[in-house]
Amino acid sequence: MNNTVKKIAIAGVLSSIIIVLGITGLGFILLPFGAAITILQVPVIIGAILEGPFVGLFIGILFGIFSIIQASIIATSPVDMAFMTYPFIALIPRMLIGPAAWFCYALISGQLWNKKERKALIVAIAIIAAAIIGSLVNTVLVLGGLGLLKIFPWEIIFPIAALNGPIEAVASAIITFIVVSLWKNLHMGPRRSRLSKEE
Repeated sequence: MNNTVKKIAIAGVLSSIIIVLGITGLGFILLPFGAAITILQVPVIIGAILEGPFVGLFIGILFGIFSIIQASIIATSPVDMAFMTYPFIALIPRMLIGPAAWFCYALISGQLWNKKERKALIVAIAIIAAAIIGSLVNTVLVLGGLGLLKIFPWEIIFPIAALNGPIEAVASAIITFIVVSLWKNLHMGPRRSRLSKEE
């Protein structure tokens, strides 16, 4: 498959997954004590790791646009109202998820230096770190925007960030690692993986 066609196909599939997860509510995990965390950022992170920062950026833009549209259709919270009034709060953080995740992955894995030989353990660490960074970028920038615009007081934002941020980051890391490691045929043992043949 042509590389450009492959990137477009993967971006389309992952963008569709975000929409399905958002519409059905499957992208939100309810916790026993009443809070909810989101995993809608995961397809953006996966797309960036697999196909690069521009694919991650594209999926992130669609994620942001979908968030704005969904908020305008079924506005049920102050956050939805904020997304309609200040759409950049929904758009900019989602745009930055992919590039941030890709840079973290490329930096740790050595991809920035075009290294062909990369140990599976290093790549695994890079995947997990990229997922955590991508998730935290979304959490920090969205909540930070809500705080700077005084939509929510910081006294509320800090506890939400302290609760949701780490949980969402861990969930993102687990799901991303499973998907990407399977896709890359990553093996943690002595067996050589497909990674050693990648450019």
